[in-house]
Amino acid sequence: MHLFRTIPTQASASRVLAIGNFDGVHLGHRALLERLVTTARQQGFPSAVMTFEPHPRELFTPEQAPARLTSLREKLALLEACGISEVYLLHFSRKLAGLTAQDFIERVLVGGLAVRHLIIGDDFRFGQGRAGDFALLQSAGQTHGFGVEAMHTIEVAGERISSSAVRDALGSGDLEHAARLLGRPYSIAGRVVHGDKIGRQLGFPTANIQLKRKRVALTGVFAATVSGLDKRFLPGAASLGVRPTLGEGLRPVLEVHLFDFDRDIYGAHVTVHLLHKLRDEAKYDSHAALAAQIARDVQATQDYFAGNQIGK
Repeated sequence: MHLFRTIPTQASASRVLAIGNFDGVHLGHRALLERLVTTARQQGFPSAVMTFEPHPRELFTPEQAPARLTSLREKLALLEACGISEVYLLHFSRKLAGLTAQDFIERVLVGGLAVRHLIIGDDFRFGQGRAGDFALLQSAGQTHGFGVEAMHTIEVAGERISSSAVRDALGSGDLEHAARLLGRPYSIAGRVVHGDKIGRQLGFPTANIQLKRKRVALTGVFAATVSGLDKRFLPGAASLGVRPTLGEGLRPVLEVHLFDFDRDIYGAHVTVHLLHKLRDEAKYDSHAALAAQIARDVQATQDYFAGNQIGK
């Protein structure tokens, strides 16, 4: 997959394009991307995705912007796994937001990318003041010779799949429902870094996963698996949050205690798959009380895996 951070002034080749934020790359996104790849293959052009960084709401209303489901690195890896040939990652700025819908069509879609077919979500809006819509794209397609289609809503058990629905499931602690919407367990990837070794002092050494995000979509203690260290998924108990007992402040931390594991893995890039929520974060009066609770969490996690097959 090729990553581009700018749009050419003049396209050198045509492509089939999808536009969206694709946060989480859930089942609805994946249905759209599957349609994109199929159409591109049928028409003999590369399959391309246009997405934005930062999320538009992070620019205009940062205090109201939702927590990211995926980091940029995670999103790009998921797009590549869907078979996408090209990603155009545009810096979302006030200048880009001020581009009129007509200019966006003529300068970006027609001039810069030579789009032959465009696929969007059914609620897609674009251009200054969000003035552009499906009808405008259809009209432009007739003028400039590209096709346009909007993917209809994808549902699971009567519920519309969306990034917001995934966040709601995660926020309520329903990891199983989030997995149904995503088509996979919710996961967070990152590099194993040195921590403060408190877990080791308490008798439960943990792998500390670097989080390149200030906000997370959920907190608590979870039964989890870790991939990237072995051919199999390794089971463990994960903690995600601000560690109130240790007084670490407001920046979230992801730690995983792997069962029957004693290897130096600093620097490894791993993925933590959160399968089941055990409890919320809590503050304890002492390290001894915290250690006792961790022991109970470990036992609860082992009980969970005893009744569930370890896997993705």
